[in-house]
Amino acid sequence: MTRSLPTRYLTPVDLAELLGVPVETVYQWRRKHTGPRGFRVGRHLRFDPEDMRRWIAGQMGEAA
Repeated sequence: MTRSLPTRYLTPVDLAELLGVPVETVYQWRRKHTGPRGFRVGRHLRFDPEDMRRWIAGQMGEAA
């Protein structure tokens, strides 16, 4: 990933744009417990950029 992740918490739309996947894919990952760890703020889903970095590193490690 050439762009750095933002320092604020990410929305599902942010995550989809950063990874170049449809937003529905982000929600499918959440339902299947295969994607990055997210959390709820009221009814809003958010992702911690540090958790994203770890998840991406894990994905890269699995692909190698």
